[in-house]
Parts: sequence; structure tokens; C-alpha cells
Amino acid sequence: MIRNLYDIERETAGAPADNRRAVRQERSRPILEQFKVWLDTQHLSALPKSPIGKAVNYALNNWQALCVFLEDGELMIDNNRAENGMRGIAVSRKNWLFAGSREGGRNAAVSSSLIATCKHYDLNPQAYLTDVLTRLSAKSADAIDLDQLLPGTWTPAAV
Repeated sequence: MIRNLYDIERETAGAPADNRRAVRQERSRPILEQFKVWLDTQHLSALPKSPIGKAVNYALNNWQALCVFLEDGELMIDNNRAENGMRGIAVSRKNWLFAGSREGGRNAAVSSSLIATCKHYDLNPQAYLTDVLTRLSAKSADAIDLDQLLPGTWTPAAV
């Protein structure tokens, strides 16, 4: 059932939000309704502390959130993109215990955010940071439009 939901999402990728919502209402909603029946059945027979029991309880406890994507074609079926963006933060978590100071931790968070945003926009983070830091060091901050240096609006300096 889950694979079928993702197949529908692949088929509608890139379609206008209204079309995606309509397809989800027509094709994904019945699959989710069938899945809910299966979950309710499993809930009655699975041991609550077993792996399947925990998974069923988790799905049932989050059922409303699971179905939100049906109502808005702009929403993704899952939050994989956000989780993948946070993976580097999770991996580095222990290293950040030794940031040296509150300001060091803040700087690490800003740097990580910029790098993740570069990746989102398919920019090379090293090229981006090299260009932006070079520009910032060459001029006073008052002479630079900082909004134009954000990853979403940045264009490399002419060499």
C-alpha cells in the first residue's frame, strides 16, 4: 500500500498542485482508507511492545498528520527532504559539544544552515562561500546588498 502511494506521487511529480490534490483524492485516499482498516486490525492482534505493535501504534497516533498531504497538492507525502537536510547536523552533534562558546555554536549553526541551503539550490558550497567571503572582505558591509549574497539569489562574481 505504501509503495502504491509513492508510485502515485512519482506519477504526479511536477504536476500543478490542484492536479496533484485531485489525483490524491481519487487514488491515494482509498489506499489510505484501506491502510487504516489494516492498521486497526493489526492493533487488535499485535502485541503493543512488539516491533509491529509499536509501528501500528505510531501510525495510528499520527494518523491525522499522515493524511494532511491529501488536502494540499503543494505538500510532499513525507518529510524526507527535511530529514536529509538535517542528517549532517545529527552526525555532527557530538562535535558541537566542543564549539568553544555560545558564539562558536551560533557560527556553526549559521554555517551549517548556509551549506544546507546551498545544497538545496544545487550550488557548490565551497564555491559559494569562497565567493561570498571574498566579496565581503573586499568591501564594507554597507556597500554590499546582503540579500543578493544569500544562496537563493546569489550569482557568482565575474572573474
